[in-house]
Amino acid sequence: MSGSRTLRLLIVDDHPLFRVGLWHLLNQLAEDIQIVEASNVGQALEQLLSEPSFDIILVDLMMPGMSGFDDLRTICDKAVGTPVVVVSVRERAEDVKSAITAGARGYIPKSSSPEVLVQALKLVLSGGVYLPPHLLGVQPGMGIASSSGIAKEAFPAKGVLGRLTPRQREVLALLAEGKSNKEIASELGLAAGTVKIHVSSIFKALNVNNRTLAVIAANELRGG
Repeated sequence: MSGSRTLRLLIVDDHPLFRVGLWHLLNQLAEDIQIVEASNVGQALEQLLSEPSFDIILVDLMMPGMSGFDDLRTICDKAVGTPVVVVSVRERAEDVKSAITAGARGYIPKSSSPEVLVQALKLVLSGGVYLPPHLLGVQPGMGIASSSGIAKEAFPAKGVLGRLTPRQREVLALLAEGKSNKEIASELGLAAGTVKIHVSSIFKALNVNNRTLAVIAANELRGG
């Protein structure tokens, strides 16, 4: 990302050393960047109340006094449309799902390489969702909502996924790339209304209520 507009980020983490490390990495996101720090949930909520115009918020799950996903949900609710990304040492698939259910737009393990972290944040800033493929049983090169996309054959016609039509599986694969209905319609040569119907059918078949959980569910089913 580049341009004259300042990119504003809020880092919510109680480890000063980690925050300093993020400063250097995050400067790769834009030419003009402003980073605000908070060491606990209370400070984060104060920042959101006084300076709500952030472009992205990074949150650790393991801060003292943080009640896990309830506090994460509170931050997401107060963020009013600003994407929230969890950056955590916890590497469990259930934590990823809980974070997304709470409203997060991404989950990045702290063990990730600097390159992965930067690319993941670029994806979220562009409107996509980043989830760590290795925590969800996805093969290398087939990461959920990764910048390189996901292969159409990642969702084979078996089991519950077999209830989807070939077109719906194509739509699901593009959802996994973080693409909007409009972008999916353009890529597949469909009307936007048709894509919306396909997305609704996918949700119903997978028993989920949002795009990200649909992709998670599909990958769990694919993995058996």
